[in-house]
Parts: sequence; C-alpha cells; structure tokens
Amino acid sequence: MKLVILDRDGVINYDSDQFIKSPLEWKPIPGSLEAISSLSQAGFRVVVASNQSGIGRGLFDMATLNAIHAKMHKLVALAGGRIDAVFFCPHTADSRCQCRKPKAGLFQEIAQRLHVDLKGVPAVGDALRDIQAALSVGAKPMLVKTGKGMRTLEGGELPEDVPVFEDLREAANIIISETD
Repeated sequence: MKLVILDRDGVINYDSDQFIKSPLEWKPIPGSLEAISSLSQAGFRVVVASNQSGIGRGLFDMATLNAIHAKMHKLVALAGGRIDAVFFCPHTADSRCQCRKPKAGLFQEIAQRLHVDLKGVPAVGDALRDIQAALSVGAKPMLVKTGKGMRTLEGGELPEDVPVFEDLREAANIIISETD
C-alpha cells in the first residue's frame, strides 16, 4: 500500500495562532487540494495526523471539528482527491498523553489501524514536532515552508537529512516521482 501522512494546519490549510475554530476559518493553502488530488490519483492513501488541542482547551467541540473536517473532505473531493482518514490528538500540551506530536501515538495508531509498517512512509509537516513524530516510527519526514515551516527552519533544530519544500504541492510532486 502506498501511504502518505500529512499534518493539517500549516500544510493543507492556513494555520492560526488563535487556532482554527470553525469551518469558516478553515482555508486551504493554494495548491494543497490539488496536491492531495495528485497523490490520490497516483494511488496513495492520504491520511491526516493532527494535534487539535483546541478541543482540550474548550475552544471548540467535536461537532465543530467534524464540521471542519467535512469541509476539508468536500473541498479535496471537489479537487478530485480523497483523504482516507483523519487521526487527531484532542489533548493539551500538558496532558501527558501519548498521541500528541512529537510523541508517536498518532503514527502508531495509523500503523495499527491500517495494518502497515510506517518505515519509509512520507510524512509531511510544518513543525519540528511533526518531523520528530515521523522519525520516531521510521517514517520519512518532509518539511514544508508553509505554516510554521519557516520558523522551524530558522530554529536550527531540523535534522540535516530532512528535505524541505516550498509547499505541499512541491512535496507531493517529489513523493509521486519517487514512486514511479
């Protein structure tokens, strides 16, 4: 099975330091929907792994998160793509859960639910915690400059061998070309 794991905020849609709290606030980054469509059409299962601490903080509820994801699924479908599953951590940073990135819990759940080994699976994120979570399970981390990507690059903590891309479209093109 060809699989790719994507972070949501900052990779697929614009991020906000005030959180994405409603479907109206969820706005796709130009080219991201088409990138997911390209991945889908190239035979990849596209899975999202996202920290959503706004739930734990009481900023929005599950119904709102479901509505945000329904909008994302609909817009991806209209672009000719598909997101096969969304995995998320609803906990705050101080909760000590195992699913909040940079911990491996979300990635382990993906592996378990899909019955796959994540070794070498492309995982696209915009933050150091995305890269760390991917590395912890042997996935192949990729950083995009959108969202928190430039801050992550400037932070100087990014492992040397992690490839960096302008956006999800560029990353998707490389992912697809490496499997042809």
